[in-house]
Amino acid sequence: MGERNTRQKDVIREALQGADDFISAQQLHARLEDAGEHIALATVYRQLGAMADAKQVDTVRLNGQQLFRLCNAGGHHHHLMCVSCGRTVEIDPPSEAWLQSVAQQHDFTIESHTLEVFGLCADCRAARGASAA
Repeated sequence: MGERNTRQKDVIREALQGADDFISAQQLHARLEDAGEHIALATVYRQLGAMADAKQVDTVRLNGQQLFRLCNAGGHHHHLMCVSCGRTVEIDPPSEAWLQSVAQQHDFTIESHTLEVFGLCADCRAARGASAA
């Protein structure tokens, strides 16, 4: 059974295209409301979940919240994420040889993997340094 394309999904996809960084369903819903689009929050959650399952969006968990992003990279990629402002940078994945080596050291077989690196971007580090002074 093919995936249905709906106006709501198209509106959500367009809104994601306008988001540079990962965004929560609640934040996306607020943006849609501000733009005059009246889509129920439950629909936003459902559509984002379906898009994530179909690998049309990337998803990460940060501070107990699931975040979504429509990524431009066509292939396998990972992210650096600022835990303060949410700035996101796509990075190249680690080598498959390294992954296999780590798995072998711990007697694991790899079925799949994700890698998200969380920290502070330069602007947030500078802001923290300025506020501590």
